Amino acid sequence: MTSVKTIEKIDAREIRRKLGLNQQQFWSALGVTQSGGSRYESGRNMPKPVRELLRLVHVEQVDIKSIKRDDWEVVEYLKAQEPELFKSLKKSARNHAKKAA
Repeated sequence: MTSVKTIEKIDAREIRRKLGLNQQQFWSALGVTQSGGSRYESGRNMPKPVRELLRLVHVEQVDIKSIKRDDWEVVEYLKAQEPELFKSLKKSARNHAKKAA
């Protein structure tokens, strides 16, 4: 079982403050306006795509500018058509990252 953090339990304001970012800096990395981000921080329901972007960018530290559409298509293909190969590659990548750290 993986230990992926569920973003519903994570406070966006708390993450932003821990990162030392103002609302403009924090939310613009997700393509969200400062006023929209402020509403989410004040309790407005955050749509799932925004929650996922928040998780990827500010929790997992993924540079979404580096993700290319064709890269994503390969990942989706492997997950759907070659799940065992996908799992093996994912495990190898994690082991490589641990050794590099």
